[in-house]
Amino acid sequence: QVQLVESGGGLVQAGGSLRLSCAASGGTLSSYSLGWFRQAPGKERQFAAAIGRNGVTTYYEDSVKGRFTTSRDNAKNTVYLQMNSLKPEDTAVYYCAATPNFMATTAHEFPFWGQGTQVTVSS
Repeated sequence: QVQLVESGGGLVQAGGSLRLSCAASGGTLSSYSLGWFRQAPGKERQFAAAIGRNGVTTYYEDSVKGRFTTSRDNAKNTVYLQMNSLKPEDTAVYYCAATPNFMATTAHEFPFWGQGTQVTVSS
């Protein structure tokens, strides 16, 4: 089964950018669609972005549309989340998740999860 490890989180000022990476091992990334979720303190985990197995189909939560872009490099077994124009409300732990489904956007559809990486946006 696939294992996922996120990296790239950190502290950034509002308006800045970060790129998160999610490296997969133990499986072929092209067999999975990937999702990005985030969880702020005291809040439930929520969907942010997803990319289908074909690497073309993407979905974004409304609050991140136009600011976040997810992509994948199957040769490197890695998926990315480029985050631009960051806002303090984007502060959360960000998780990547994988599912063998062609595409998914809800947490219960993803059986495989990374450990998360902290993103903090200061005002």
